[in-house]
Amino acid sequence: MKVGTALSILAQPGVSDVALYNEHMTIGDLAEPLGFDSLFALEHHFTGYSMSPAPLQLLSYYAGRTKKIQLGTCVIVLPWHDPIRVAEQIALLDVLSGGRTLMGFGRGAATVEYEGFRIPMEEARPRFVEAAQLVVKALANETFDWQGEFYQIPKMSIRPRPISSPETRFYASSVSPESSEIMAKLGYGMMIVMQNEWPKAAEDVHRYREIARSVGHTPRPPIILTNISCAPTRAEARERAYRYLGEKWDSIDNHYHFSDGHLANVKGYESYAKVGKTYAKMKDETYRSKATDFYVSIQVVGTPDDCIQQIGELRRLTGMDHLVTEFSFGSMPHYQAELNMRLFADRVLPVLQRDAAFQGEVEPAPIEKKEEKERMFAPA
Repeated sequence: MKVGTALSILAQPGVSDVALYNEHMTIGDLAEPLGFDSLFALEHHFTGYSMSPAPLQLLSYYAGRTKKIQLGTCVIVLPWHDPIRVAEQIALLDVLSGGRTLMGFGRGAATVEYEGFRIPMEEARPRFVEAAQLVVKALANETFDWQGEFYQIPKMSIRPRPISSPETRFYASSVSPESSEIMAKLGYGMMIVMQNEWPKAAEDVHRYREIARSVGHTPRPPIILTNISCAPTRAEARERAYRYLGEKWDSIDNHYHFSDGHLANVKGYESYAKVGKTYAKMKDETYRSKATDFYVSIQVVGTPDDCIQQIGELRRLTGMDHLVTEFSFGSMPHYQAELNMRLFADRVLPVLQRDAAFQGEVEPAPIEKKEEKERMFAPA
């Protein structure tokens, strides 16, 4: 099983952006020496929710500082970009890194970001689907052209050519039922941000696998992203998780503005109506406490042995073979994030990478139907 880590750089009052960046770059520099298999960069803009506006640029930096770890995105938000430029940048990173790219794509859910890029949010889904097809075509073919709804491309070629067929390792996050079929046809895998109870994530995996098989594609195991709080004692791990994961609620709503319910009226985002109702309740401390309980319960929190058991259960349910971890969240001091990461790397990582229980592909466990709980957390 592969295990990576992601850099999520949240702006903090009273701390300069460059100071925060320097701390998180240290986390990135630790990934390969500590034995992680991959390093991922996010994409967000304008609010400081995650100060990573150019994930491929950030990964190019690490391409020159590392030798073997894979370099991935979680995710590039395709509707905000010219897909030809995205394809060019992926090809260049593939060359610079010696073929170590692992790209994830999404369509985003923040109005502030769509407004900042002057892209109508109602066009998010069709733009994403068309761009996803176009990026694959540009990378897979020596020459190509395209005539679509949003992009009309004359015959051209991406140079330099990629060296490792990166389009065969593409993943999509939060893939809607409407676009699942085309993603499966393109060979995209599934990338899951842990945002709901694990059996619900397993249902999403089963649905995607069925669609993939129906169009003649062999589904790959999903990549799953989760927060980690690993400590010598359960009490210490849970205290850290409750304190710093609990802080996420304000940062999420300050960025996405879920609580005002506006997404319920945006074409392609109607499913976010429930999310808006959930976030509107966050001013009630009792509800907020329950929401934090729920969010902590779906992350990986505990002693090293607890973490191994929880990750094993997540693998049993979903069939994942690549876990992407975050060790720094909220206003967590850097020294705590590094302790968190180092203990996980020392005690958990070797088991996940070498123990027989975590080797090879596993079929996701059969779904056990349960009453669906309220969706507490839905960043994109």
